[in-house]
Amino acid sequence: MPHLMVCNRPLSWTLTLVLGYLFYLLLGALVFQLLEKQAEAKSRDQFQLEKLKFLQNYTCLDRQALEQFVQVIMEAWEKGVNPEGNSTNPSNWDFSNSFFFAGTVVTTIGYGNLAPSTMPGQVFCVFYALFGVPLNLAFLNQLGKGLSTHLINLEKWVHKPGRARVAQTLAMGLFLIAGSLLFLVFPPMIFSYVEGWSYGEGFYFTFITLSTIGFGDYVVGTDPNKHYISAYRGLAAIWIVFGLVWLALIFNLGADLMEKFLQLNWQKPDPGTEETTVAKLEETCDHPRIHIPS
Repeated sequence: MPHLMVCNRPLSWTLTLVLGYLFYLLLGALVFQLLEKQAEAKSRDQFQLEKLKFLQNYTCLDRQALEQFVQVIMEAWEKGVNPEGNSTNPSNWDFSNSFFFAGTVVTTIGYGNLAPSTMPGQVFCVFYALFGVPLNLAFLNQLGKGLSTHLINLEKWVHKPGRARVAQTLAMGLFLIAGSLLFLVFPPMIFSYVEGWSYGEGFYFTFITLSTIGFGDYVVGTDPNKHYISAYRGLAAIWIVFGLVWLALIFNLGADLMEKFLQLNWQKPDPGTEETTVAKLEETCDHPRIHIPS
């Protein structure tokens, strides 16, 4: 059993992982608070100042009427209606946008900027997700198996006599670089051009989407001042599906490597089992595995 010595007492691998996980969450909370709390306060003060200026410029309105209008805007936004523009804005529920929304449901991305507002729509969404999420997992798992098969074949080709270990490293590097270019590097360029974002904002949207975090602060095809092609969001949904598979493989590979690295550094084997442990680690390194959890 892997363990870490604390005060001359062994600490189990599971407990170490739990403590490390909690520490990581606490660290994230502290950093986000330091980075975002002051900016939020400034935005809140600026908004209140703008409301006061608005009341000073339009003396026929009182504060209560303004607050009611702000409430109307907030309710419209929560229902997916962009307050900008006018009634000629394209519908959020045309076929292309509905296809994109269906993809965010089954992939559990859930941006939060659009949701069913009718009772029949909400009920259908529940049952659609109930069957769609498992179907999506099975579909992604099958795609992952296909990709893993190609990687295994590549690994067997690399392990043929006469080919050095460096060839295996180059093959894995090629997989990582090609996937990074296809799913993380080039798409932000397209989104930056179409949406008017900076490259950093496009990259942020790309990773937040493919990792299924889906904050909803950046969503493609929602600017009422832009004219998108009808298939734009549909193509984005297809890109998301294949990007999910690739990033899931990367996450699984990273988790496996991290676990093996921590166990290798924290495990203190008995003298009689040291040779066996080293042999198993060497065997594992010679036959790396990439998988998507079912």
